[in-house]
Amino acid sequence: MTGVSRRDVMAGGVALAALPTVALAGETALSRIAFGSCAHQDKPQPIWDRVDAFDPQLFLFLGDNIYGDTRDMAVLRAKYAKLAAKPGFQRLRRKTPCLAIWDDHDYGENDAGREYPMKQASKDIFLDFWMEPKTSPRRSRAGNYTSTIIGPDGRRVQIIMPDNRWFRSGLLGITEEPKDRGPYLANSDPAATMLGAEQWDWLEAEFKKPAELRIFASSTQVLADAPGYEAWINYQADHQRLLDLIDFADVNGLIMISGDTHYAELSRLTEGVPYPLYDLTSSGLTEVWPFLGPNRLRVGEGFMGQNYGRILIDWEQRDPEIRLEVESIEGQIVLAETVRLSALQV
Repeated sequence: MTGVSRRDVMAGGVALAALPTVALAGETALSRIAFGSCAHQDKPQPIWDRVDAFDPQLFLFLGDNIYGDTRDMAVLRAKYAKLAAKPGFQRLRRKTPCLAIWDDHDYGENDAGREYPMKQASKDIFLDFWMEPKTSPRRSRAGNYTSTIIGPDGRRVQIIMPDNRWFRSGLLGITEEPKDRGPYLANSDPAATMLGAEQWDWLEAEFKKPAELRIFASSTQVLADAPGYEAWINYQADHQRLLDLIDFADVNGLIMISGDTHYAELSRLTEGVPYPLYDLTSSGLTEVWPFLGPNRLRVGEGFMGQNYGRILIDWEQRDPEIRLEVESIEGQIVLAETVRLSALQV
């Protein structure tokens, strides 16, 4: 691998053919999944050494995979080219199948939703960079959401990656940011939406597909109750609709993962749901935050350092064991929780 040339970067293009990828066979039983978010292309990315040592079968990029923040698509392409030139990222793409969704910074604008005017052009660049097939539904429909099922019968893992940007209503906020949290408020307006009607129809259909374990891979936190930053709770109607759907549609085996926050934490919800719901947040691959946002659902302590998340599944046990972990850049497991598959049943 020779990397991406300076000419490619300066021209705002990415030599995508120079980034080999490996495909994941649909019958592969997943036992090691890694994920992460918030990787600034202008910074060193030594975290990939830790990911490489874990040797995941699949890596999930949960957004802010670059910090694009532009309406100039040549600038956006050039920033993707910088990521493509990172040796650790190149090694990951050679060895490990990857699935990706975006968040605001690779969508194109900080905290942006449906109002961002360049979203179609940005989506085309995103899908080209991640080598999405030309026949993929992601290319022909509005939004960037996706789902896949991997593994043989009895060990099927469904990966669901919603698009929290394309259809999302504007945020409700306050003019002065508090010192201990972000400036955004929970919006009780039933018309305010995270996913939009079209994506909700898709998600309900996905939840009906048979799978033993489901990973709901969201770019923003799903369960955190009021951090003040972007999160599902900012859209209370959609937040409750998701919880109700899990309950009323008998959605079994669901684990949530998320990014965005620039710190790591585990959230657990036990009230008003058919079984305990977990949301493991991993952020960031390069970005860190000086304090934790408030979250009454946090399990134990959060972690404010570079990190990535990992899911280990032991299918050989009679009651499969799911291990949720966050590993720091120093190689320490800083967050860990073990859940039995039988505990994730309606």
